Amino acid sequence: MKLYTKPGACSTADHIALQWTGQPFDVQVMTREAMKAPAFLAINPAGAVPAIEDGDFVLTQNAAIMGYIADTYPAAQLAGDGSPQQRATAARWLAFVNSDLHPAFLPLFAPARFSEDASDQPALKEAAHKRLRALFESADRQLAGKQWLAGFRSYADPYLYITLRWADGQKIDLSGLEHLAAFKQRMEADAGVRAALQAEGLA
Repeated sequence: MKLYTKPGACSTADHIALQWTGQPFDVQVMTREAMKAPAFLAINPAGAVPAIEDGDFVLTQNAAIMGYIADTYPAAQLAGDGSPQQRATAARWLAFVNSDLHPAFLPLFAPARFSEDASDQPALKEAAHKRLRALFESADRQLAGKQWLAGFRSYADPYLYITLRWADGQKIDLSGLEHLAAFKQRMEADAGVRAALQAEGLA
């Protein structure tokens, strides 16, 4: 399996998940320019990461890739212990990060997509900060008394960790969210997380 990733993008979460499988894989770290080159557009016409190749099979979209990694390497239990309940719980929290948290950053990463009027952008950013604070408060409550977002280590955890790195970069107020802070520290002490960050030049 080969992963195409861009340092610090959501694809880094897939990189961590692959590290957690303990199985061999290839990784190609992409630049913004390489993602728009014909060679990569043949893999993903959207010119975005993540993307994986597994033999002749090509897959894009983060949530789908996480599911594929979990199904390909079930011993890693990235979707739980195999029970429908744990699988659904892992998927629920992956969906929370993928569908709620990640899109909430878009007004900060690309405010022009929401308004071309520069005078609107401060209000957009303020609203995004409030929305993100509320979402991270939900994650903090979920982590109370737990080591992992789903209650067991799953593919939701690397994705949540990457959004916490984004929150640092965007100066999102996470003060008082002690369970999230402890989670971030645990992730940064994890050997698989460190290996992925080092391979992408982030450590």
